[in-house]
Amino acid sequence: MEKNSAARFDKLTLLSASERRYPKSPDEAHLEVFDNVYANRDYEIEFDCPEFTSLCPVTNQPDFGHIVLRYIPDKLCIESKSLKLFLFSFRNDNTFHEEAVNRILDAVVEACSPRHAVVEGHFRPRGGIAINVKASYDKEG
Repeated sequence: MEKNSAARFDKLTLLSASERRYPKSPDEAHLEVFDNVYANRDYEIEFDCPEFTSLCPVTNQPDFGHIVLRYIPDKLCIESKSLKLFLFSFRNDNTFHEEAVNRILDAVVEACSPRHAVVEGHFRPRGGIAINVKASYDKEG
């Protein structure tokens, strides 16, 4: 596919200055993708979200963390605004840190089937202990 072909962007619906649909939960949110014009080589993309928020499933209190996503795309790349909205949707979601990190990884793999992906979550201390979670994926074959 050509780099300047408008068809590359046909699947993108959220990338608009006037777009204001904020998903209420990760299940409602979706990641959008676009064609990777450099699919013939390995290169790494990193997204850094230092203001991740979710809710404790037991106490309903807010949990604060730092999410880092690194992946090597295959045929598709994640569009950053859709990722931002997806991560934003966790702020109303009751989930454990381990679950949040794995749900993020699963959503990325489902959306773009990368060659390799890692999601790290570094969560602020609660009760005197911080939790760091790392989940990874490698495409087979």
